[in-house]
Amino acid sequence: MKNSIRFQLSIMMFLNFFIWGGWFVTLGTFLNNNLHASGAETGSVFSTQSWGAIIAPFIIGLIADRYFNAEKILGVLHIAGAILMYQMYSADGMSSFYPYVLTYMIVYMPTLALVNSVAFNQMSNPEKEFSSIRVFGTIGWIVAGLAISYLFHWDSKENTEAGFLKNTFLMASVASLALGLFSFTLPKTPPKKSTGEKVSMSEMLGLNALKLLKDKNFAIFFVSSILICIPLAFYYQNANAFLSNIGMENPTGKMTIGQISEVLFLLLLPVFFTKYGFKKTILVGMLAWAVRYALFAYGNAGSLSFMLLAGIALHGICYDFFFVSGQIYTNSKAGEKYKSAAQGLITLATYGVGMLIGFWVAGTITDHYKTADNVFDYKMIWLIPSGIALLVFLIYAGAFKDEKKVPAIQ
Repeated sequence: MKNSIRFQLSIMMFLNFFIWGGWFVTLGTFLNNNLHASGAETGSVFSTQSWGAIIAPFIIGLIADRYFNAEKILGVLHIAGAILMYQMYSADGMSSFYPYVLTYMIVYMPTLALVNSVAFNQMSNPEKEFSSIRVFGTIGWIVAGLAISYLFHWDSKENTEAGFLKNTFLMASVASLALGLFSFTLPKTPPKKSTGEKVSMSEMLGLNALKLLKDKNFAIFFVSSILICIPLAFYYQNANAFLSNIGMENPTGKMTIGQISEVLFLLLLPVFFTKYGFKKTILVGMLAWAVRYALFAYGNAGSLSFMLLAGIALHGICYDFFFVSGQIYTNSKAGEKYKSAAQGLITLATYGVGMLIGFWVAGTITDHYKTADNVFDYKMIWLIPSGIALLVFLIYAGAFKDEKKVPAIQ
């Protein structure tokens, strides 16, 4: 790969995730302080990510894979996203904000697949080349969080109360416009399917891989993947607002510790996976969710702040050891015929169904333990998802039979 193309792809990844990290992390705090949203309303806003993940395969399957170059669709989606982000910046209530965030997530979620398509199309050896490009996406997310806390100070107590977090949408809008225009300069990535070739609904949604559920181990993993997304939703929805409300300084910047650990544990994952196998790796990831929420429940912004920082730092184990390991396991189980369909199915199950349920549960629990205006019983709000994660851990540990060598399902 030419250095000029590598540079282009790295910028693409950086901006694509800078945009997401630039507003999504602080979304819960913004909704609570700027729009005075209830827990249920906050859950419905976060659920737009799930609806975007469910609808994304239709956009990719019906349009990107059949009619237009991926880089051109990427450009159009991000320019549209810039306009929608500006409307979110300008919104002054939930009724005006929600339609724009829902439309935005439907527009944004397909870009996660499109940037991968553009990158893979330029690689002769993706196994070696992709990670060095994809890491710039994580760096973009980290830079966005650091900018919010340490450059602009939008998440400081006084600026949060003054409503400055709305500026995150303006920042994301500018970055989205920049990536939209930049996308038209990216290497050409033509459609994969001819316009006359039929694409079934089951193919677009990965439903062709449902036959994998005949395997008991894969079925247990599949159900566990949906269930573990319930506690995961609590982190996305409540973590930034929690850290901000209890008085932790620069909460968004400190949350980037999670992305830094994600990079480190991603490097350690192959070693752990090879030495201990799939079942133990997944179990460590599940247990990490239970531990991190227990740390959140009993930590504070004062003398026990180290517990909160440790909980944030566990993100690498929580995400990599479960979700990345799960993608590897799914790939090995599916075999050549169903690889793409299986990955689509597991994405639909987790980011679609699992997170949709999770955000609803998180919103309901948060409302139940709201004791006064902007005052919450965070101990219970975090102990409940900790208990859910522990329950999933115990079910999986007892039901899943370890496989020293993962056989593909024929």
